[in-house]
Amino acid sequence: MKLLVVSDVHGAFEALEEVAGRGEQLLILGDLINLLDYRTHQGIIADVLGTEFGEAVSGLRANGDYSAMRQAWAQIVGQRPDDVRAAMNAAITASYSRCRTALASAVGYCTYGNVDNPSLLRDSLPPTMRFLDGEAVEIGGLRFGFIGGGTSTPMAGAGEVTDEEMARKLEEMGPVDVLCSHLPPALESLCTDVITGRRERSSQPILNYLRVHQPLRHFFGDVHQPQASTWRVGRTICQNVGYFRATRRPVVFEF
Repeated sequence: MKLLVVSDVHGAFEALEEVAGRGEQLLILGDLINLLDYRTHQGIIADVLGTEFGEAVSGLRANGDYSAMRQAWAQIVGQRPDDVRAAMNAAITASYSRCRTALASAVGYCTYGNVDNPSLLRDSLPPTMRFLDGEAVEIGGLRFGFIGGGTSTPMAGAGEVTDEEMARKLEEMGPVDVLCSHLPPALESLCTDVITGRRERSSQPILNYLRVHQPLRHFFGDVHQPQASTWRVGRTICQNVGYFRATRRPVVFEF
């Protein structure tokens, strides 16, 4: 059996539509919309608040300076928070509408990432794509578990979850043969971005889960340019399926 696995689509809906049309089951591991591409400074934030602001936020994000990011947001929003919120929401809704069109012929499963709005993403999926979070399904005789969300940050995005919430979801889901998450486990080689030169988001609860339950495979995304794309935790082969916005190609999992 063959599965196509993607993560970090970030608005690359033409490429996603091509993959969705191949007739294979598709697994999507989150970050469907593009708030801001830190390479090109393109995205919803730049569209609403300007390219110069997008470039400034990119630099602050690369340095992990969330305090300065909040100050920059407060300064540009000023006395018009309702107007900015409405413009952002409209752009996000439009992006999820485009997502639904791209996935019209897709069959498979989807969970969410840190930049996603879980409710809007769920509503944007066609009936043939099932939204999963903290749930497991059987595919080809193997039990696949899906865990959505990114780590919590001071920005408090809709797609962020605490370590406690992540641990709870994993515990309630139980053992699986294949774990599918947006976040990587908290291993330095898997969560260090070689472009930013810093350790990005990762999950200690996911690492704990791998050590205890030892699934056969763990697929994830989130880190766009990882120091290592594959790693082994006990018998579990962990694999970053790639930054789809840049690669335009899925990982093929055959079993």
